Amino acid sequence: MARLTARPRASARPAETATPAGPVPADAAAGDRDEPSRSLAREIRAKRSAMMSAEVEAVALRLFHERGIGEVTVDEIASTAHISPRTFYRYFGTKDDVMQVRIDRRSEALRVALSRRPADEPPLQSLRLALEEAVSAEDPDLIWRWSDIVSHTPSLMKSVLGGIQLKSNRVVAEFLGERLGTPADALVPTMLAAAVAGVIQAAQTQWYLRGGDLTTRLSEGLAVLERAIGADPATWSEGSARR
Repeated sequence: MARLTARPRASARPAETATPAGPVPADAAAGDRDEPSRSLAREIRAKRSAMMSAEVEAVALRLFHERGIGEVTVDEIASTAHISPRTFYRYFGTKDDVMQVRIDRRSEALRVALSRRPADEPPLQSLRLALEEAVSAEDPDLIWRWSDIVSHTPSLMKSVLGGIQLKSNRVVAEFLGERLGTPADALVPTMLAAAVAGVIQAAQTQWYLRGGDLTTRLSEGLAVLERAIGADPATWSEGSARR
């Protein structure tokens, strides 16, 4: 009978040791540490740029109001603002572009205010309250001066209305589209954004001519729109209008 011999055991493999991770490159570590500093620097530059833009705007509006926009040169605006013409052109392409600053600023302020409104709040109520917040932070004297310049300068009307349509109306349409779950360029958000813009323009014109508090006039105007079309977005659809 053959003898069974034990199968030789394989020799144990030496345990593998984890290769220690190499040190983080000094430049990458420094980059991580520097990111808060870079972020702060960007924020400071943005604030400085906004302040400069606002200062130049105030100077330009005063000159436009005193003499008419056609009679004021970029050199005069720069000299009065104690900057160089080159610095002026860093912020504005032309002197007419100064009239767009107010539209840009209100559009952005409205966008930020709308982003903070509760999701379960009726959309038109959110718009009214967000606009109150945005406009209450504006300088009424500068708004009146801006309105007066526009009303006495027909050549500005096209660019101002175009700026409102492309900027402010878009903010409203995007907000309504998001709340209604439809594209911003769908019928209902587009038409309602135009209606809101019409109310704002009418209320601001009434304030310009008759005085009072601009924020209150805008709020009361949008309240009229709320009551007219109702607070329930379900009634705004095309299908509900046909029933």
